[in-house]
Amino acid sequence: MPHPATTPISLTALTPREAITDAIYRAVIGLDRNDSTMFNSAWASESESESPVSFLVQPNSTTINGLTAIRAQIFDHVGPMDTTHMLSNIRVEYKAGADTASLTAYALAQHCPPGRGKEADGPKYLVGGEYRVDVVRGEEGGEMVWKMKKWVLDIIWTQGDASVMQRPG
Repeated sequence: MPHPATTPISLTALTPREAITDAIYRAVIGLDRNDSTMFNSAWASESESESPVSFLVQPNSTTINGLTAIRAQIFDHVGPMDTTHMLSNIRVEYKAGADTASLTAYALAQHCPPGRGKEADGPKYLVGGEYRVDVVRGEEGGEMVWKMKKWVLDIIWTQGDASVMQRPG
């Protein structure tokens, strides 16, 4: 269920580095609030995501190509869950005036089945990892914003009930 608070896609008065970082923030806020508009705003139309985990990608693959596939394999699966994605240690590589940049961030992502996040003893799956993200300048609703071109997840450790991440069926 989408979060009751409305968060604007484009924020004002951001420095270039803050605006670049906002791309990954929009992606994880979109996941945590099951907000497809926010999630979609974070992505360039020609984009890809890489992950070594089978719950995000097709078997025998590590890459999801294109925004439609990213939405189907990541957002449609993780968005309905009760999740929190927390980012830290964000570093941005950007040259003033450039239309591309990159960033790295540490991430902790807690996942629970939909509607079960508040159950003290309910199933939970915690992932600790690092994101590597390439971004490009793009347009969203008439505003220039940074969008993710490539999002790579390197899982460092996991804890809890991995079955939480299995796709139904």
